Amino acid sequence: MDVFQVNLTKQVEKTLHSLPKPVVLKLQAWIDGVSTFGLREMRKIPGFHDEPLKGKRLGQRSIRLNRAYRAIYVVDDSGVTHFIEIVEVNKHDY
Repeated sequence: MDVFQVNLTKQVEKTLHSLPKPVVLKLQAWIDGVSTFGLREMRKIPGFHDEPLKGKRLGQRSIRLNRAYRAIYVVDDSGVTHFIEIVEVNKHDY
């Protein structure tokens, strides 16, 4: 089963107003892509660097919005994607 629905938490909605416009536009492009093509297809696009997280964020995934910003999301049992946080990453450890 593929996922086509994306929801934003209230925290993410509040954060969007303070983000640089290119970051917001890239997030919107990802959301539109999921709605149109499905999550499975969007994970294949290398520009978003969709990846599973580890450690205390096990079960969550992130996409890159630019070099500094990541959007963290989870997929619930009903197959809906929920963005739970957009974080600024000043130094990303590889």
